[in-house]
Amino acid sequence: MCYVQNAERQPTVLQTAFAGGAAGAVTRAIAQPLDVLKIRFQLQLEPIKRGSKYSSIVQALCSIVKEEGVSTLWSGHIPAQLLSISYGVLQFSIFEKLTELCRRSDPKFYIDHKHWLNFANGATAATVATIVSFPFDTIRTRLIAEQKTQKAYKGFYNAFSVIYKTEGTKALFKGIIPTLAQIAPHAGIQFVVYKFLTDNVFNRIKNFQRNTTLGEVVGSSVLANFIAGGIAGIVAKTTIYPFDVVKKRLQIQGFQQHRKNFGKQMYCSGLFDCIKLTITEEGFLALYKGYGPSVLKAILVSALHFAVYDEIKHFILKL
Repeated sequence: MCYVQNAERQPTVLQTAFAGGAAGAVTRAIAQPLDVLKIRFQLQLEPIKRGSKYSSIVQALCSIVKEEGVSTLWSGHIPAQLLSISYGVLQFSIFEKLTELCRRSDPKFYIDHKHWLNFANGATAATVATIVSFPFDTIRTRLIAEQKTQKAYKGFYNAFSVIYKTEGTKALFKGIIPTLAQIAPHAGIQFVVYKFLTDNVFNRIKNFQRNTTLGEVVGSSVLANFIAGGIAGIVAKTTIYPFDVVKKRLQIQGFQQHRKNFGKQMYCSGLFDCIKLTITEEGFLALYKGYGPSVLKAILVSALHFAVYDEIKHFILKL
């Protein structure tokens, strides 16, 4: 049975945008508690051990629920949803469009250099999506970082207004440099690993193939996409994780007064100062604080993102 790349018509930009946005929304709703745990660990300066504010995933989960309520696990969910939807819309639509342009302009070059082009297209799409959606990320981080007994903001709209009025537009983009430094290779690696596994591994295994009514193979199954997405998430997240820690610490600069009950606070002047202080005061492994919940989230989010996106895309094409 042969693999037929174009057995189905290709989706339009609007269709891929819709599928990407929907995948982002579904994924965010499920994975938000892991994001809250990850950010709380990343912002903790004390070692992650017994006696610290948060010492393990289970302890942190119980502590947050006991002190601040279950709803805290979905803190910042509105800006997080706006972040995921806008990011998903742009990332997938731009990636698919760039891939289509590469394939049409020089089919032989595309086939010979497919992995490098997937990396470049994924990195480009993620860079654009990140710049556009970044203010939502900053607001989400602030809402998650604040203690519910010492709230700085009444909600998403109030947070946006207060940050803009008191700190200026630049505050909404704090941490964007380390973010762009991590997101381009992260997305590039993610798409390369995902595409390699689906195109070169799962599409060749009968039980993981997606077939048309005529028996033609037009892609990988939802299970294959889920597994490939999860593996891609682990590889990509592990590679760029230190930049994520630094980004989160930069995003709360000027906000430390609302985190007094979380222990020591870091005051840094920029990217390199933050990296230097983190390593000097906490050790190199501090750059991997929160890695546990983060990698769990990466597996879940990446797996769901790719699987849900592909299912919605195929559903739309059947209409």
